[in-house]
Amino acid sequence: MVMVMENARPVTIVLVSAIASGQGKTTTTAALARKLLKLGKTVRVFKTGPDFIDPMMLKRACGHAVQSLDLWMVGLEQSQAMLAQAAQQVDVILIEGVMGLYDGNPSSADLARAFGVPVLAVVDASAMAQTVGAVVMGLRDFGPVQLAGVVANRVASSGHARMIAEAMRDIPLLATLPRQRQALPERHLGLVLPDEVSQLDSMLDQLADQLALDMPAWEGLPKLALPPALPTDTPKLLQGKTIAIARDAAFAFLYPTNLECLHDLGARLEFFSPIKDEAVPENADAVYLPGGYPELHAQALTQAGRWQQSMCAAYAAGIPILAECGGMMVLTDKLVDKQESEWPMLGLLAGTVVMQSRLAALGPQAWSTPQGVLRGHAFHYSRFETALQAETHTQKHSSGEPGEAIYRSGNLSASYFHSYFPSSPQATAALFLPRPA
Repeated sequence: MVMVMENARPVTIVLVSAIASGQGKTTTTAALARKLLKLGKTVRVFKTGPDFIDPMMLKRACGHAVQSLDLWMVGLEQSQAMLAQAAQQVDVILIEGVMGLYDGNPSSADLARAFGVPVLAVVDASAMAQTVGAVVMGLRDFGPVQLAGVVANRVASSGHARMIAEAMRDIPLLATLPRQRQALPERHLGLVLPDEVSQLDSMLDQLADQLALDMPAWEGLPKLALPPALPTDTPKLLQGKTIAIARDAAFAFLYPTNLECLHDLGARLEFFSPIKDEAVPENADAVYLPGGYPELHAQALTQAGRWQQSMCAAYAAGIPILAECGGMMVLTDKLVDKQESEWPMLGLLAGTVVMQSRLAALGPQAWSTPQGVLRGHAFHYSRFETALQAETHTQKHSSGEPGEAIYRSGNLSASYFHSYFPSSPQATAALFLPRPA
């Protein structure tokens, strides 16, 4: 557990969790962040575990990039450093948990205990009243965890809220949120991208206004003082290199810390949009195609002749290319979407990607390279039908079983695996440098 330091700046920190997914953690965290902003507080939000889409929505709610905290993928020291840095700048830190409070290894509860952070439990109260008390007592005592209080979500009326509050015994009901006529829209990988939601800021403002927050109880929460982070020195292994990064609605799955890691390694970053038919910048020393939703933009990608030619030219010239998940999908011969329409892709990897309704892979994994172990995760609803032989496979955490295939062709590296670059800056740098002959 993090020790309290007298010279550190005390802030309110809570981890927002629940009994399961679907209880309203993201909606509640977004509503609470926006509400506190409107009350004049400075707020920073973090997301537990691997995630791309929820952090984008939470960024819109709080106005600042949302980073991942995870005891395995990010690591204890890096997680502590990011929390400590944020604590020197803001009044409130909200950490949205993943799945249920005790799900996973490590779990959201493990993270809360590691840093001495109290838990704010979100409960979908739409089909119960007094039983909310039993549910949250179980959440508190099973671990146990320090429970800051409860947010009752989808509350029907003031009478409903009163019954819930009376059943809570010694656990404070910190806030209630009524049933929403218009929920944040979702698709197969989670919430849709924020830029695709019309009037999103109005929706967030409305959620904040509807969140009935007990301010005296909130202000009475204990404040934590985290020890300042120790400075780190990242070797400038990419000094003088320019990395071209695809970034648009088709390639949106980027950890903010991945970009920071590349910058710390000395690289210059340039962004381009394949769906706008922007070519790979001519000065690029390497190309990064992150994940996203290429299947939703297959027609635009198929028609993007300048982008296609520039990618094929980069590959032929031996420029290092890293393609992750959606980035790998566009390198194949063909993409078959959920409507069974077939779209020709770049043809740099022989095979066909087929979208499916069933989840193909989910969970943390690690890629062992000669330069170090890159940690990350896999999460996709497609399969790659190919005769290509993988150079290696990632390993699933914590079973150690084979995970995603890693395909290498010249200086091209492609996989469904999403890397968390700060887990091994040396291994990251090697992916953007020509492979030894």
